[in-house]
Amino acid sequence: MFEKALDLFEKVDIELDDVTYAIVFNACAKLCNDRAMKIGKKLLAKMPENYRNDNIISTSAIDMLMKF
Repeated sequence: MFEKALDLFEKVDIELDDVTYAIVFNACAKLCNDRAMKIGKKLLAKMPENYRNDNIISTSAIDMLMKF
């Protein structure tokens, strides 16, 4: 299920919002493999500054990073 979420994320070209960031970070945390690490870190690096202050997104990102 989480692999499919990342497959879909990579295929679609959408503007990311707070919900999308949280979902992808959570999927990466659950998978905890090389692909998930690459996607999660890339997404974190590209995340706009205004989302970095969001508690839900920050918690999801920290959870993901702690599992790597």
